[in-house]
Amino acid sequence: MTQVQQGVRHPDDPEPVESTKVVAARMLAGVGAALSVFVGGVIPAVIALMLARQAEADIRASEGFLLGASRLPAIRRTAWTAIGIAGAVAVAALLLWVLAMARASGQAPYGGDVA
Repeated sequence: MTQVQQGVRHPDDPEPVESTKVVAARMLAGVGAALSVFVGGVIPAVIALMLARQAEADIRASEGFLLGASRLPAIRRTAWTAIGIAGAVAVAALLLWVLAMARASGQAPYGGDVA
């Protein structure tokens, strides 16, 4: 019977590498944060959240050969911040539109010279 030493890697084992899903999620969360003021950042932020969830499952299943789990909370915070900023911008735009409609409610719908 052979005994396996704990903590010693077999020479044929692959080197631990960072999960590519973590890298993609980090980039998408950054793009989402950058575009969140223009409300277009919601889509990359949501994709970043989905990739972060998949990356977490992959990292757990890899038994230590995939790295990047420590970056996932920051990625999730960035993506949720981007979604929050985009939501606030959308609510502010809606509020401004409603106020503009309320101001224009007492005016004539045409230039005034139409009978």
